[in-house]
Amino acid sequence: MREFVRGMTLLGRGFAYWRRRPGLMALGLVPAAIVGILLLSGIIAFAVSLPGITVAITPFADGWPGLWATVIRATIGTALAGAAIVLVAVSFTALTLIVGEPFYERIWRSVERDHADEMHGEAAIDADYGFWRSMRDGLGLFVRGVAIAILAALLGLIPAVGGVLATVFAVLLTGWLIADELSARALSSRGLDHSARRVLMRRHRARVLGFGVATQLCFMIPLGAVVTMPAAVAGATGLARSLLKPDSLSDR
Repeated sequence: MREFVRGMTLLGRGFAYWRRRPGLMALGLVPAAIVGILLLSGIIAFAVSLPGITVAITPFADGWPGLWATVIRATIGTALAGAAIVLVAVSFTALTLIVGEPFYERIWRSVERDHADEMHGEAAIDADYGFWRSMRDGLGLFVRGVAIAILAALLGLIPAVGGVLATVFAVLLTGWLIADELSARALSSRGLDHSARRVLMRRHRARVLGFGVATQLCFMIPLGAVVTMPAAVAGATGLARSLLKPDSLSDR
């Protein structure tokens, strides 16, 4: 639990950069706002169409008694809505990082420089992440998000407890994916490939989950995703550094 809370605290430190670098952080709002508006339009259209969609995919319930038809369609509708929210959260992160790569690169490099100054001249990070690598990782994040959305929708169909199970599953798994994607830049810049990052993150699973879940919950607040995104990039840089510190080799 202590490591989980430590991960959440790292997101709080990312928010502190709004005070330290307000102009730089404000730049990170631009791509987040653009993507947020597009996805919000999509989710509103989906919500308006949801009753018709549930009826269209449950023709077998047309001959059922009214109560049972309503129950099954409400259950399926709730499961679809939950899956859509998961997909929107993952899509938001992936698309915002792709669209705003130049802005977010400036944020995480600024965090690195600040830490280097505090460490009295720690070696600079010079490796380039690049647009195409961001595109590839963003698409990978989206694909994994689709899989989580499908599984969450299936869990949501379980009577009585499905909604709770689907929510917990989606928040934990989506939080992990978001933490993975956001910290990828700082870790890759140190020469860690995909496999090495996974090993490192699994070694500190609770801390990574704490950061990712806190970020995901902030994303679920109205307009929270837009404001949180720059802070999450800054916080994820701190997360990456904490995973690499010698005193972080075991979750204490």
